[in-house]
Amino acid sequence: MIQVKNLKKSFGRLEVLRGVELDVARGEIVSIVGPSGAGKTTLLQLIGTLDRPDSGSILFDGNDVCRMGQTRLAKFRNSHIGFVFQFHQLLPEFTALENVMIPALIAGRKHAEAEREAMELLHLMRLEERAGHKPAEMSGGENQRVAVARALINRPDVVLADEPSGSLDSRNKGELHRLFFDLRDRFGQTFLIVTHDEELAALTDRTVRMVDGMISNVK
Repeated sequence: MIQVKNLKKSFGRLEVLRGVELDVARGEIVSIVGPSGAGKTTLLQLIGTLDRPDSGSILFDGNDVCRMGQTRLAKFRNSHIGFVFQFHQLLPEFTALENVMIPALIAGRKHAEAEREAMELLHLMRLEERAGHKPAEMSGGENQRVAVARALINRPDVVLADEPSGSLDSRNKGELHRLFFDLRDRFGQTFLIVTHDEELAALTDRTVRMVDGMISNVK
């Protein structure tokens, strides 16, 4: 489903990615591990089309997103990619329900449809009673589950997660990890997860290890 070919990226004189090659199959859950500074987050941002590589290609089902213009790329990102970050990145002035609805409204879906589906996802996350609460009124684990619901609202093909459980305690971390696998089984989505959590990496279908801007091995 995703093919990364000879991907290179530098920031000034700092060479962050040095010809990365990676294939990810549809429905696969892949973890990316490695020391800080190895290029893991940069790779995830490039795959997520949040930045552009200096050279190389990123193909989704054969379509090279690196060749898309900004307007087409933004539409592709909204329709096909969901994001979960270490710190939930919810908008503090909006309720859980409103935060989940936002990507659907950006995509041009009707308000009633977006609200209905957002409530279904909150129910799936066991958060329907929190629909009217703002982020400051919820726990860290609850906010992160709202962020997962937001990532799923447009039924993306792939979910990209950057240290998604890094700010959670052990109980909430375990629940979030199980949730990813439940969602894959339910919706058939592909997950690409950057993590320092060895327990999560051990659960995934495959672990990709990065060192010095390159993939050193795959298990």
